[in-house]
Amino acid sequence: MVVTLKVTGDERGDWSVLEVSGELDLVTSPVLRQHVHDVVAEGRHSLVLDLSDVLFCDSSGVGVLIAARRLIRSCQGSLRLILPAQGAVDGSHVNRVLGALGVRRLFEVYPDVAAAVADDARPLSA
Repeated sequence: MVVTLKVTGDERGDWSVLEVSGELDLVTSPVLRQHVHDVVAEGRHSLVLDLSDVLFCDSSGVGVLIAARRLIRSCQGSLRLILPAQGAVDGSHVNRVLGALGVRRLFEVYPDVAAAVADDARPLSA
């Protein structure tokens, strides 16, 4: 079975939402990087990355997330991640990887897109 990466875009008010599914690794992470750059090039600096359906994330994927954070912050924008506490197996794989690497605290994390784009949005604790 070959699992690839799929990225689809949507707009929710002032927020661009990229829904990511599949595996985020050395081969596929440039796809997400390009989507993030495309959103910023369009002048949109409020970005939600929905990583609910990411099955696997390696250091290359983490690198893309950190680079996205850096890019959005350089534009005085906001980056929010969707990493649900409940996942297909035992919570979000990406959440566990970010936690294990000690970089989870760098990101504003929300349980779903609705919570992330709400006017009174409050991130989950790290």
